[in-house]
Amino acid sequence: MIFKVYFQELIKEVPVRENTKTVYVEGDSEREVRTKLADRPYNIEFVTAVTGDFLEYEQQNPDFKVLEIE
Repeated sequence: MIFKVYFQELIKEVPVRENTKTVYVEGDSEREVRTKLADRPYNIEFVTAVTGDFLEYEQQNPDFKVLEIE
């Protein structure tokens, strides 16, 4: 399953909508995705599963790419 993760680049940064970045990560659950990103200095705001029509829409974006994390 693919998850869309909304985050700030610095863990101590206060969430501001204009500074929010996104990344796509493959995983079995939200917990697994958060674990995979734990070593990065991200202030994760929200993690949501991307499926069906929403996934098809996101894949149309030329910047769409799933982050490969083991």
